[in-house]
Amino acid sequence: MERILFTMDDEHAPVDFWTALMRGWRGRCPRCNQGRLFSSYLKMKSHCEVCDLPLEPYRADDAPAYFTIFVVGHIVVPLVLLVERWGTEPPLWVHALLWLPLSVVLALFLLPRIKGAVIALLWVQKMGAPKAAATGSLDRSA
Repeated sequence: MERILFTMDDEHAPVDFWTALMRGWRGRCPRCNQGRLFSSYLKMKSHCEVCDLPLEPYRADDAPAYFTIFVVGHIVVPLVLLVERWGTEPPLWVHALLWLPLSVVLALFLLPRIKGAVIALLWVQKMGAPKAAATGSLDRSA
């Protein structure tokens, strides 16, 4: 199977889909793997400080939250069902003590990684947000 390579300009080596995705998962620039995507927990940088890749056009919006909820749900719900099925039907406070902290920790662990992967996916697929109009108003005369 032939691997398709993606690049944004001629200065940098081409980056394939999975490499960019893993770089984003680790919170690194999808193009150079040197710069960081985030300045804090989820605050995305405006550009890569190493290769100067503009990161602002690649807005993840709500996708990372949806994917995180999806993954956490698919991990926690089967565990809850297993405890109910093979356990001694513990009271609700035991479930709350087990599953609420696990859900929060998993969500906090996965959210920045999934956001980085989504940003890398947007970069690889060249799906940056369009630039705003210079005038800031729409012509409705037509």
